[in-house]
This record gives sequence, structure tokens and C-alpha cells, in this order.
Amino acid sequence: MSRKSGVFLNVSSLPSPFGIGVFGREAKIWIDSLEESGFGIWQVLPFNPIGCGNSPYASPSAFAGNVLYIDPRVLAEAELLTYNEVVESFYHGSPYTVDYGFATEKKEFLLRRAFSRADTALLEKVRKFGEDNKHIKDYALFLVAKKHNDDKPWWLWGREYDYKNAVEIEKLYYDEVMYHLFCQYLFFGQWAEIKAYANKKGIEVFGDMPIYVSQDSADVWTDSKQFLLDEKTKLPTDVAGVPPDFFSPDGQLWGNPLYDWETMEKDGFKWWRERIEGNLRLYDIVRIDHFRAFASYYAIPYGAETAKEGEWREGVGFKFFEALADVMDKDKIIAEDLGTFGEDVVKLLEDTGFPGMRVVQFGMAFDEESTHTPHNCNENCVAYLGTHDNNTLLGWLFEIDERERDYVLAYCAADKNGWDVGGYKAPACRRIIETVWRSGAKIAMISFQDICGFGADARMNTPGTAEGNWCFRATEENIESYDKGYYKWINFVFRRLNRLLVEKKTDETAEDKESDK
Repeated sequence: MSRKSGVFLNVSSLPSPFGIGVFGREAKIWIDSLEESGFGIWQVLPFNPIGCGNSPYASPSAFAGNVLYIDPRVLAEAELLTYNEVVESFYHGSPYTVDYGFATEKKEFLLRRAFSRADTALLEKVRKFGEDNKHIKDYALFLVAKKHNDDKPWWLWGREYDYKNAVEIEKLYYDEVMYHLFCQYLFFGQWAEIKAYANKKGIEVFGDMPIYVSQDSADVWTDSKQFLLDEKTKLPTDVAGVPPDFFSPDGQLWGNPLYDWETMEKDGFKWWRERIEGNLRLYDIVRIDHFRAFASYYAIPYGAETAKEGEWREGVGFKFFEALADVMDKDKIIAEDLGTFGEDVVKLLEDTGFPGMRVVQFGMAFDEESTHTPHNCNENCVAYLGTHDNNTLLGWLFEIDERERDYVLAYCAADKNGWDVGGYKAPACRRIIETVWRSGAKIAMISFQDICGFGADARMNTPGTAEGNWCFRATEENIESYDKGYYKWINFVFRRLNRLLVEKKTDETAEDKESDK
């Protein structure tokens, strides 16, 4: 597999006039900038509807899309909205952060207005879309049932709203179900156009599949037997999380229900098969979040105050991947193998052959050897400057102690003087970037914040905290002004240039040789 490089910038972080990034012209401008810089990969967060704290990792559906990413301007072009309606919904607040409240309110208004104008032909396409996508239709039914139960969690609904009564729910609230299917139809249609544009430019989309779903989700409502729930209350017996670690002294209490792997195995992991197939249609490459849970997972008693009370349990193991081998191409799957590690995880990763992850911020301690140190990155891994859960590169340099910082700068041949200079030409940051690009990892990744040399205030997420995350936004000026020539140069020097640019260069060389004859 050829060496590659890419940039993490979530769709929510793109500039747009709607308070959040959308599948619009700004996405295409961003893709153009990736091509111009010689990158071949665009990494994004999960596209699922967001949950508590605006997190895409606690979603009410593992299959549906986040309708906040729909571009209203496309609906105006289709004459489902007027130009004035779109302009009147423009956001006039800060361009540097996502305003989820504003985006949710305005998008709901515009989408309902557009739905009211859908003609018979369009509605028939929407109906057919629902019939062809069972899990997405289940999500539409879930949203309607939730609304008619005062937004209570599904286990507190009346019996008439049990999933076994789905047909009756659809008949009773047909128009409302169709509205939510309409929104999903638009989401997947608009994204298909953006993805096709990226692929045409030689850019692969690198997506993320959360390991768990929310307890109050369409997935658990439709088939609760696939999760470890109390039979009477329908509440979890244990919930997901991780023990105390670098990020959190109390561990992280995620609260998601755990899978009943024995039940899932009986039908050949059908739910997982459909989920993976769906993700591989959305993206070109899929990162399996919290991969280690397939080897062994952390179970915390339901109602515990912190994750300290949990215990490790044996996971489903390699038989899961054997059963799904026909849909899990090794060139399309990345295993997120960070956090608490063990020999069981190492063995499972070796058995599957999936690339793991390395993060330079975890591998630069003064007196420790680490698999995350760039010289230890083997070919079958993805090397990061930092993930969405890390501080920015410049913020990290400020955060670590002086001895460790001096070691990092020495290791990367960076000048100790002026390391604290930010901006997209920050010399110390560039030396660290080049060190990762030089590594043996077949894929090297950088966040857009680090391309721009931003500090800790541009951080995407701080694990273990509930507020202020997932809000970073880039501006059009940020995308226009970063040093594309520099990144194209290091992508060329370290043999990570976009494959289409390499092919173009090869064709031009061949033409030159032919003309010389």
C-alpha cells in the first residue's frame, strides 16, 4: 500500500453561513485545498445524529445521519426553499465556534418548510428510500414515538409504542415519519455528491464508527435483546467506560449499554454486518473506535458514580472478525487501539491485520521508550500528531514540562528558541510534523488546527468533560491562507503525495520522454 497523508477537519468545523459546517460549496473548497496541498485523505468524526453534549459518540442511531449538515442552499436550488428563507436563516454570531442551538432551530424550520413543498414524485423517492433502509426508517419511527411521549426515554413509553407496534405507529403518524425520512434522504443525497467530488480529486474520506450506541436510541429500542439490559426495567445491568488513565483520574463513565455478544452471534452478527456495510458506503476508510473492547471491555455497574468501580471482561474476540471477514477489507479498516492496553489487544490486532494508531504526543516522554515514538512506527499503522481527543500541537508544547519539551525539540531537530511561536509557519511545530511524516507509518495524519498552528483554545474535545466540546470552526480565511506549498512539498519529499498527483507527474514524465525521442 502506498504511503499517504491526510487532515482531520470535521464537517461541523467547516465555514458556512449556518452556524455549523454543511455539505455545501465550502466543503468542496476544502477538498480543493487538500488536493492543492498534496493530501490524499480527509478524516471526519462520526456522521451519526449527535447526543448528549453534542457528542457524535452517544448517538440515538448507529445508521442515521446528522441533519444539521444539510445545506439549505441546495434546497433553494431545487425550489423547495426561497432565497429569502435561506438568507434569513444565516448566522451572525462568531465564525470560530459551532452554535448547535441556533443550527438546530433554524435547520428544523427550513427542513419542515421544504418538506411541505415536496411533490408526489419526490415523496415517492423518500418512501422508497425508507423501504430500502430499514434502520433509518426505524430511526424515523423512534423520533416520532419519542415526540409523542414528551421526549421521555423509550423504556418509559406506553406499551402502544413498543417496537412490535411499529406498523401501527407508522400508520398513525405517517406524515411525521415521512418528514424524518425526507431529512435522511436529503442528508445521504447531499453527502454522496460531496464524497464523489472528493474521490474525483483523489481524496479518500476517512470516517469513524463509534463502538457503542446510546441507551436511549433507535438501535436499543428496536432490539433490546442484543444488549445487556435488565429484562423488567430495560435499563442496563452494566454500562461502558474506561478505567482511570492519562485523561481522567476517575476514569470515563460513558453510560452506553454493553452488547450481549452471545445473542448477537446467533444470527451471525447481522446488526454489525449491516452497520459496517453502511459505514463503508459512507466512507472510503473506517476507523473502529475503541477497538480494544472486542478483545476485552470495561463494564461498570449501572448507577456507579465513577468508572473506578468497573471491571474488565473478556470480549467477543477474533470470531467476530472471522464472521465478518467478507465485508471488512484490511485496506479500509483502521483499529483505534489507544488507551489501556493488554496482550489480548495486541494479539487481536495481529490476527485481524488491521492497522493500529500511533500518537506522537503519547510517545515523547524523556525517559521512556514507547510504541508511539516516531522511530517505532511500523508500516501497518496510522501516525498522528494528535487526535480529536488531544490538545493541539502548540497547546501540548505549552502543557508539558520543560525537560520533556526540550527532549521533543531535540528529537525533532527543532530550535529551543522561539518554540512558542504559533501560526502556520511555526518552526518548532513544522519540525515535529516532518518527524511524523518521515516515520515508517503508511498513513500520517494532522489536524487542521495544527496546520494553522493554533493553540489550546482551538482544541476539539477534552475527554471526561461534558461542556465546550465539538465546537471548533475554521474560517474561509484559515483555509485560504495556510501554506499549501509547504504541505505539498513535505508530502512529495516523504513520498506521501496524493495518488492522482503522482499519476499526473508520472504521465507528464512519460510524455516528456516521448517528446524527447
